[in-house]
Amino acid sequence: MNRREFNRGLLMTATAGVFRSGRPQPILQINEKRLVSNIMGLAEFGKNPKGGVSRVAYSDADLQGRRYVSDLMKRAGLETRVDAAGNIVGTRTGKTPGLHPIIMGSHIDSVPEGGNYDGDVGSLGSIEVVQTLGEHQIMTRHPLLVMIFQNEEGGTIGSMAATAGLSQKQLDLVASSGKSIRDGIRYIGGDPDHLERSRLTPGSFAAYLELHIEQGGVLDAEKVNIGVVEGIVGIRDWDVTVTGFANHAGTTPMNQRRVAVLAAVRFIDAVNRVVTSMPGRQVGTVGKITALPGAYNVIPGKVVLGFELRDLDDSKIDMLYSTIHEQAQQIAKQTGTTFEFTQTNTIVPAPTDPAIRETIARSARKLGLSTRPMPSGAGHDAQEMARIGPAGMIFIPSRGGISHSPAEYSTAGDIANGSNVLLSTLLELDATL
Repeated sequence: MNRREFNRGLLMTATAGVFRSGRPQPILQINEKRLVSNIMGLAEFGKNPKGGVSRVAYSDADLQGRRYVSDLMKRAGLETRVDAAGNIVGTRTGKTPGLHPIIMGSHIDSVPEGGNYDGDVGSLGSIEVVQTLGEHQIMTRHPLLVMIFQNEEGGTIGSMAATAGLSQKQLDLVASSGKSIRDGIRYIGGDPDHLERSRLTPGSFAAYLELHIEQGGVLDAEKVNIGVVEGIVGIRDWDVTVTGFANHAGTTPMNQRRVAVLAAVRFIDAVNRVVTSMPGRQVGTVGKITALPGAYNVIPGKVVLGFELRDLDDSKIDMLYSTIHEQAQQIAKQTGTTFEFTQTNTIVPAPTDPAIRETIARSARKLGLSTRPMPSGAGHDAQEMARIGPAGMIFIPSRGGISHSPAEYSTAGDIANGSNVLLSTLLELDATL
């Protein structure tokens, strides 16, 4: 046997699979039972009667969950610390000097009355990947970092602190726990007075990988195993103030009214019509409505709406807004009202790295798993990391598309699939970057 035949034999052995439940399993695979057990163990912290968790950032439950996860990281062979921003950072050395680390991670904080999988799958899946490598005595060329970012649900606070930084105004904001961001960071072991010590600079890591539940229903409905995330969508929010004239509801004839709420309803319909009138995966939402003065016997003279657009293409958001703004002016003329738009929030789209996307898709195919490219309509820590380095995201199905709810659920098989794709992607990137 010559060397080429010998190497071919090794490759065939490494990629051979044993079929279980209709999907091929690689020889090197994570421990599904252990991973699911660890996820259920984390679910005990902040557990609520509805079966989910209320483990909001900076709460006692959050602190307990962080201690649990830190112990898992140490058992997996990671040297673990809390950085100045309050993120938990686990490090495993690489065998080739001078290479930048490959980072994996997510978050473990939840929304109030949230589920047991959002963030947890990616966090504990990353730890499981490292533990699997250790058990098989595999040393990667690159150093590995597992980062558990704090307060993702409050606006990707931990990952933002590590990349763009936090302003004094952001540090003064009050989180769901009742603590300010500043006091919350101090509570979980960070140092809000020296956040610069937690900053990652552009080019300081080779790649960032995040495994996550989809939080939508596309993969589940289409029976696709893995979502290859093209990027995290841009988000723009506006307060839209519609002004008419408040007057007595009983004495003002219908043809003399300038009803702000009527104009607002027509605007809401216009948002839906415009957003659905063109192909694509853009979304538009009016999620807040306040009618003033808010009495049965007074014609509403003012309505304040919360209006949002999301898409992976910033130019499409511009186009949608321009068309909707024009529609609003037409409605204003028809109803004798005025519209005022005040932009309140802007998050630019964060595309993932094309080479990492290809590696994720290739890794999934090698495992016999189906894939589809898709955007992320929700925000993630990956969007912050993508601003300073190459990033990739792996989605697994969420049953029924339910998330941020105690009914949130992903099967053990789907969790294992995603974690095995994470493992395979990591190994290929480690060999090729």
